[in-house]
Amino acid sequence: MPRIVKTVVYEPHELSSNAKERARAWYREHCLDHDWHEVVYDDFQAICGLLGVTLRNHPVPLMGGGTREKPCIWFRGFSSQGDGASFEGNYEYAKGATGAILAYVPQDTVLHGIAGALQDVQRCNYYQLAADIRQNGRYCHEYTMTVDVERDSPAGQAPTDDAEDTITEAMRDLARWLYRQLELEYRHLTSDEVADETLSANNWTFTAEGHRFG
Repeated sequence: MPRIVKTVVYEPHELSSNAKERARAWYREHCLDHDWHEVVYDDFQAICGLLGVTLRNHPVPLMGGGTREKPCIWFRGFSSQGDGASFEGNYEYAKGATGAILAYVPQDTVLHGIAGALQDVQRCNYYQLAADIRQNGRYCHEYTMTVDVERDSPAGQAPTDDAEDTITEAMRDLARWLYRQLELEYRHLTSDEVADETLSANNWTFTAEGHRFG
């Protein structure tokens, strides 16, 4: 036999501390956009272009069939051993990279350092260095990337002794930088402030225990 059950519901700001935390947990589990990282990826691709890194692409299946190309960027995070970010692509000298990076991110000393290191090693090799960057294994952090450096010298000159180590470390620093940006974006999107703002903006209601109603 049908029955009418009355439930008292609350807006997020009316919940107790424990109930509000449960409501925030619901938001973090169910409401975070699946592609929340895309804004970081877009910025990373722009920075790679300035530094002379061309990211490799890979096909991703679409819901309705077919595929689309996405950059070879991977990450795992943000609280376990082995978490990190990695990428695949090719690197070659980009004229004016140090100035372009300084103009794009005036306050980012990490990227300034990467651009400077690449500029210095290229200068010592007459701007003839190039590198192939690949991801290996099931983990994805900076040390799962292999960087093979070559020198395109008409005279057949080999790279300087420090060339491979310098470019490898620069690419790994770039992967570390990417991971840090992803972590900062995730922490922001899942913060109490953003959770509370989103819960209130959507007019969602909750039971006294903090369970989503409706």
